[in-house]
Amino acid sequence: MFRDTSPLAERMRPSSLDDLIGQEHLVGENGVLRKAISSGRVPSIIFWGPPGTGKTTLANIIANQVKVPFQALSAISAGVKEVRDIINKVRSGGKTILFIDEIHRFNKAQQDALLGAVEKGIITLIGATTENPSFEVNSALLSRTQVYTLNHLTKDHLRCIVDLALSQDVEMKKYDVNLKETEALFNLSGGDARKLLNLLEQVVEGEENEKVTVTNKKVIDVAQRKTVLYDKKGDMHYDVISAFIKSIRGSDPNAAVYYLARMIEGGEDVKFIARRLVILASEDIGNANPTALVLATNAFQAVNLIGYPEARIILSQCVTYLASSPKSNASYEAIGKAQREVAKSGDLPIPMQIRNAPTKLMKDKGYGKDYQYAHAYEGNFVDMEFLPDELAGTTFYDPGKNPREDELRRYLRSKWKEKYGY
Repeated sequence: MFRDTSPLAERMRPSSLDDLIGQEHLVGENGVLRKAISSGRVPSIIFWGPPGTGKTTLANIIANQVKVPFQALSAISAGVKEVRDIINKVRSGGKTILFIDEIHRFNKAQQDALLGAVEKGIITLIGATTENPSFEVNSALLSRTQVYTLNHLTKDHLRCIVDLALSQDVEMKKYDVNLKETEALFNLSGGDARKLLNLLEQVVEGEENEKVTVTNKKVIDVAQRKTVLYDKKGDMHYDVISAFIKSIRGSDPNAAVYYLARMIEGGEDVKFIARRLVILASEDIGNANPTALVLATNAFQAVNLIGYPEARIILSQCVTYLASSPKSNASYEAIGKAQREVAKSGDLPIPMQIRNAPTKLMKDKGYGKDYQYAHAYEGNFVDMEFLPDELAGTTFYDPGKNPREDELRRYLRSKWKEKYGY
């Protein structure tokens, strides 16, 4: 009797939007993607989300439902030549969907090769990426696509996927499966439906008889790794990164390096961790210790060069330093206040004395008149107004209470006296 030997995840891949589990914000009754597919007018798209959340599946469903030819490339193995070959074939054959998996791995030249065809509508591009497109896809290509974010699958979603597999898949129905414990199955999959189904298949088919009881120990044994079971109440990815950031902000290097280890052991992307450290160094430490941003930036560059497993050492150095550093969010608060003011008051007139005056006409109109060059005065400082008249004396930056910023406060107070309340 014929037996389908393709992986369970492939056998269970949904073929229509109604079969897809999760991503309700995109494919639910009022989902923007469902409406686009129904209209037959699907734009070029980049699906951004964690592994196993439906990016490739959605690309296939779109191609099936809008009934156009479908071509697929993997950015790992394809280059500019392969992209151009497909585009040249499509020119004479009508519109085609080109799906590029892991599009973040395309370099600038490879991404640029897509621009003309996407802009002219020769191809409808669907890219899939686990990386933030703002960082990994060039702005020209990004401006020609719609970015749709796919969310982690919840444990309810995962349970539904498992139940469907056990009840609908021909091979799985041969077994009498008792899901006694599911914590390890769900946590080891990390919200990845493909990993979940393939792990389930290994557990079930690894039994010597048709009666199978799924337990945490059995799942961990099959996965051939010992791992800590994560908090049952939350999504692993977001809960751990939240705990990680808050531990550093709270100056606890021990908790911070523990959560770092959780992410490393869970397979978290090294660039994601390093990028968060760069942001934190400015947002939560700032001018209390400007070296923090220097170290975090260098760590980001270093881990990109080194990669795992050695990148863990670099990350640990950076994490323990940031957690042990004085903290200040004063510069973060300053830009927030300034942006709220701009939103409220709009484009207020720039004081005439600090306007640029590159032409005679502008000089005649008073641009730059009475500007006082700070370096021409004692202490390289002159008391003049730089803010628009309506905002004169407004304090946006209030130095934090730490030794480094206390020094900045004393300097500013000595120059501005009582003007800004320092």
